Amino acid sequence: MNIAAVSEAFMLSTKAGVEPEKVFDAIKGGLAGSTVMNAKIPMILDGNFAPGFKIDLHIKDLRNAINTGNAQEAYLPLTAQVMEMLQTLHADGLGDSDHSAIVRFYEKVTGTEIRR
Repeated sequence: MNIAAVSEAFMLSTKAGVEPEKVFDAIKGGLAGSTVMNAKIPMILDGNFAPGFKIDLHIKDLRNAINTGNAQEAYLPLTAQVMEMLQTLHADGLGDSDHSAIVRFYEKVTGTEIRR
């Protein structure tokens, strides 16, 4: 969810005409920053989706979380939304890509690439 939120924020800034590197520099040190953002935004900006933690493994983990949530009657709408995004990426042949490639979902639906 963190990578999806970061991807969404950087898509918005890109669509608004703000350079992603400037957004990254502005927010990485504050409460909006995170270890995930610091690790993944440089990869995204370089278009580097070499596998670290693969999308297909992320799907497996989310499937386990969703199954546990269903068994416990816990409502997990954000997890379900991220699962749909990851499954779309898998269907697009990106299952072996790093999970930072979730940004590719946003790029696909908006027709806008987030790069340096």
